[in-house]
Amino acid sequence: MAMPSILPPFWRDPQGTENGFQRLQKEVDRVFDSFARGFPVPSAATEGVFAFGRFAPNVDITQTDAQMEVAVELPGVAESDIDVSITNNVLTIKGEKKSETEDKKKDYHLIERSYGMFQRMIPLPFDPGKTEPVAHMKDGVLRITIAKPPEAAAKTRRIEIKSAG
Repeated sequence: MAMPSILPPFWRDPQGTENGFQRLQKEVDRVFDSFARGFPVPSAATEGVFAFGRFAPNVDITQTDAQMEVAVELPGVAESDIDVSITNNVLTIKGEKKSETEDKKKDYHLIERSYGMFQRMIPLPFDPGKTEPVAHMKDGVLRITIAKPPEAAAKTRRIEIKSAG
């Protein structure tokens, strides 16, 4: 008489090629690998915003006729660890996130360190020309304002939507 398995169904291997503990180890590894990747990286094809590195900060982009504003969530990142540049109509935001905590008690001493580099590249829909972008960091949010040159605003046309009735 065969003994029934005491393992939960998601640990069992229907093909019988590996035991339940091997499957558990693979699942734990998968969870930790996905956790270590940090934030999800948006698809460059769908959003037009390219991200490199394990830490991909969230970016909000707003645009008016006069300017474009980019807000980047960078909690725990120091201003001195951020580099912002524009090259060939591409706004590049890159930096490094560093974290270190130390806990000393009577019977133990714990130090945890975490490092991660990031880079976001945002194609600009206009040539910023000689306008000087302005960047401010407050409460972990970096805001970059890029004024549009007059010729970029002139190229924008509003299209009226008419009802089909």
